[in-house]
Amino acid sequence: MGSNKIEAIIFDLGGVILDIDYNRTVWAFQDLGFERFDALYSKMRQSGLFDQLEKGEIDKSAFVESLQKEIPNRTKDEIVNAWNAIILDFPVGRLDYVQKLRSKVPCYLLSNTNEIHLAYFNQLLNRAKKLQSIHECFDQAYLSHEIHARKPEHDAWQMIIDEHGLIPQKTLFIDDSPQHIDAANQLGLNTIHLTAIHDLEARLTPFLA
Repeated sequence: MGSNKIEAIIFDLGGVILDIDYNRTVWAFQDLGFERFDALYSKMRQSGLFDQLEKGEIDKSAFVESLQKEIPNRTKDEIVNAWNAIILDFPVGRLDYVQKLRSKVPCYLLSNTNEIHLAYFNQLLNRAKKLQSIHECFDQAYLSHEIHARKPEHDAWQMIIDEHGLIPQKTLFIDDSPQHIDAANQLGLNTIHLTAIHDLEARLTPFLA
């Protein structure tokens, strides 16, 4: 690759590789009787409980028990299913596209996620591609609850940069959340703010020309 071209790509998962809808989780919890759930959780912000889960500071059981205090008549499975309602599916051909990219440039994953969502989208991945884990789809996957850092904390990107000797000016980061794009720009990374999941290939092509 030429000296001015991208030498590594860091992908977000939800809204970039995996189709998601935050509203579905809000509606699911409201259906369970948690009427103020939308005030605590959204794409742009979330309360401390969700941050703790995403950073691996609490586990699945503690998370579910905390929510059961708000909706005490609901079961563990009902809460887990409502939490997973955000996850839709992998767009057709998306994972195949990432595998083709990996033959040209190292591809990493940086996702704010948690053990509950990881188990669920790994099930989807197994059905779609007979793979056991999202870790198999990238040169290396960095999941917030495993690395104990989450976007937009700079440490999340810096870990990838340092471990792989990446040059920020030759690294591309792709995410659907503006606050994460802003933080990556502060570190000197090239960025794509992906506002429509099916636009990924078109938006990415100029960086690989």
